[in-house]
Amino acid sequence: MKCRKSPSENTTDKLQRRNRELFVLHQIAEALNRKMNLDEALQTALAQVAELFGLNTGWIFLYDSDSRQPYLAAAQNLPPALAKDACLLMEGTCYCLSSHASGGLANKERPNVITCSRLKELMDGTDGLRYHASIPLEAQNKPLGLLNVASAESNWWRSSNESLHLLHTVGDLLSIAIERAYLFAQSTQLGVIEERNRLESTIHWRKV
Repeated sequence: MKCRKSPSENTTDKLQRRNRELFVLHQIAEALNRKMNLDEALQTALAQVAELFGLNTGWIFLYDSDSRQPYLAAAQNLPPALAKDACLLMEGTCYCLSSHASGGLANKERPNVITCSRLKELMDGTDGLRYHASIPLEAQNKPLGLLNVASAESNWWRSSNESLHLLHTVGDLLSIAIERAYLFAQSTQLGVIEERNRLESTIHWRKV
């Protein structure tokens, strides 16, 4: 007969899990704050996300700031079928990206667990993966991209409000870092333009 855990043991387990989750969230936030290069920051954060949920595979799509087309910004242990040919099968749109574009992933009260349209028709090289949870990455209601974490099971997530909240907290951290990187790039570009205009004005003044 399997013995039930005592209330104190359950409390201890919850406390340990919560402490571990807070530690990993701190690691993710620290990585995003420490690294100036966005690609490196996303890659480091994605590895921490996989560790947090006990998963091996995940990826991040971002929308190009000019064309608004999606591209693979970071990936963690993609299955061979998706990783081959320089991640050719990860190009273009798919069901989750289309759903995000149409506002279909906006509900934060439930997990967006999707049968991956890039994997479902493949027979080989999938590592058994079929499903992923999709977390929208947004800033001020502006879509930035998607965080996907994958599993062979459709019910891999722990069905609790804490886990769901944690996924979206990770998404919020990533969104802040992405928006900050974009703003930094814009300010840098603006500074270059202003300096160029200043030099051109100086040259023109000297010619006169």
